[in-house]
Amino acid sequence: QVQLVESGGGLVQAGGSLRLSCAASGRTFSIAAMGWFRQAPGKEREFVAGIRWPAANTYYADSVKGRFTISRDNAKNTGYLQMNNLKPEDTAVYYCAASLEPMYTPYPRTERNFDSWGQGTQVTVSA
Repeated sequence: QVQLVESGGGLVQAGGSLRLSCAASGRTFSIAAMGWFRQAPGKEREFVAGIRWPAANTYYADSVKGRFTISRDNAKNTGYLQMNNLKPEDTAVYYCAASLEPMYTPYPRTERNFDSWGQGTQVTVSA
């Protein structure tokens, strides 16, 4: 089992930046990838970004490419999502998730490919 705890959400004006963190504990050696998802009110949860673990291959949803950067610190078992040039449509609850070995999809983007989830952190972007 892997436990995930997000932090770093908050309220920011459009054009601003936030950095989310996701601290992993437990069987962290089994993490194959970490992903960030978000869910806006009345909408389904959607994939935002992913990173292979411990390798650094990254991949993004088109809506955040060029604005968001996913990274990880293996020594700290922590993943990050740097969000720049935020827009009101980025407002959502953000969740981190871990895909555990064995992993059948090299770059998972769907919820069913992730095994552990954090509790979520609210990000609100005002116009």
